[in-house]
Amino acid sequence: MSRAVVYTEFGGPEVLQLRDVPEPHAGPGEVRVRVTAAGLNPMDWAICANPQLAAMFGVALPSGFGYDFAGVVDEAGEGAGGFAVGDRVFGGAMARAAADFLVMPAASDALFRTPDGIGDEVAAALPVCGLTAAAALAAIGAGPGDTVLVGGAAGGVGVFAVQLARLAGARVLGTASPGTFAFLRGLGAEPVAYGPGLAERVRALAPGGVTAATDLFGTETAETALGLGVPAERISTVAAGPNPPGGVRATGGSEADPAEMERITGAILAGRLTVPVAATFPLERIRDAVTLQAGRHVHGKVVVTLSRTSDPKFLAS
Repeated sequence: MSRAVVYTEFGGPEVLQLRDVPEPHAGPGEVRVRVTAAGLNPMDWAICANPQLAAMFGVALPSGFGYDFAGVVDEAGEGAGGFAVGDRVFGGAMARAAADFLVMPAASDALFRTPDGIGDEVAAALPVCGLTAAAALAAIGAGPGDTVLVGGAAGGVGVFAVQLARLAGARVLGTASPGTFAFLRGLGAEPVAYGPGLAERVRALAPGGVTAATDLFGTETAETALGLGVPAERISTVAAGPNPPGGVRATGGSEADPAEMERITGAILAGRLTVPVAATFPLERIRDAVTLQAGRHVHGKVVVTLSRTSDPKFLAS
């Protein structure tokens, strides 16, 4: 037997259960990953809480939990695409990451080799946030000479978007709460408080104007950018639904070129991109981890680590 976080009804962190489940095994063209870390994302608990959203992602009850993972290949089926037992890997597996083991197609675009020099906790923080940030910036063509307004700059996706935009040569203004300003300055952004009066504060910071924007939280930044005269085709959103305001571009990690992950890991290894891991929790404390992440006040990523110990308090029959 092995362990997996599952839920049998939709709701908040209280519905998550750590259960003993049958141990999966790799078939032809597949690899089994012994998971060592799982990174949390807003979509994880949003899917868990919202049956309509879950259906959009093909998630049905009973369900596993989590998407981002890192670990080690411990089984490789025949024709497993060059992967071998002992290879360190990371990637994404919808509603299956928070488990001792998961099985993936070896040819999946969501499975990457973990470079030497990058730990599993950092690797588990990369797939959703890194690729979503890359897609959001690619949609608006952020580059040298741009002044980019990033909405939700201190969040999990935001910390990547800020740094990737800076690496592309852009000036970055990032919306956030005042308590995160020092954190954002450390990433190279010029922070600006979100909320009423945002447009006036942006004008004061950038009297020459904003040339592009990405909204990683809702619609406030996108609407502000439109009001500041930024063309709709140079504004992207990732959390405003399929019909964002004013014809701006809706995008997400699924639209990113998988090759962007190599660029991200290369920047990490070169010391040009940092991945703030705000907190780690053992798998037995998955509810605490999700509660913290869902509060949206952490500066960086929340990662769950896995070992072979079990706490009976969190096991369900």
